[in-house]
Amino acid sequence: MTTAMHVSPRIAVIPVHAIWGAAAGLVGGVGMGIWMSVSRPMADTAMITMVAGLLGTTNAFAGWLIHLSIAVFAGTTFGVLFGQFAQRLAPALVLGLAYGAAWWLLGALWIMPANMGMPVFDWNEVTASSLGAHLVFGLLAGAAFSCIALTAGRRTDRTTR
Repeated sequence: MTTAMHVSPRIAVIPVHAIWGAAAGLVGGVGMGIWMSVSRPMADTAMITMVAGLLGTTNAFAGWLIHLSIAVFAGTTFGVLFGQFAQRLAPALVLGLAYGAAWWLLGALWIMPANMGMPVFDWNEVTASSLGAHLVFGLLAGAAFSCIALTAGRRTDRTTR
């Protein structure tokens, strides 16, 4: 005996949005990583090596691996939470900027400093530069998500004709 399970189309599309979000997070993460590699708000120390400090190292490659892992996770979460709203460019950019700012508050002002024994919610040159980096992440991730959705939609339209 088989049982048919009916899933709402809004629920069924979540895995697709998660995959699109992961790809968009990678795009945003690369842009943000470049910002963090060239930004040196503290005594000629690149921000990407500060990220490596989460694992107790200053190796830039380790910083990139950690950063891109977080970016893929953040992008996946963006796709799951906002995928249905971020398929057009303007809403995707607005949502992306807000999402980047939210990750700045959560990650750069709270989680990372707390894990590294630094003051949390502290405004300084590092957190100011980090805000710019997180806004770049959100902007690029939102734009990439919208472009992926548009491209996938066109491909779907062609296959249904």
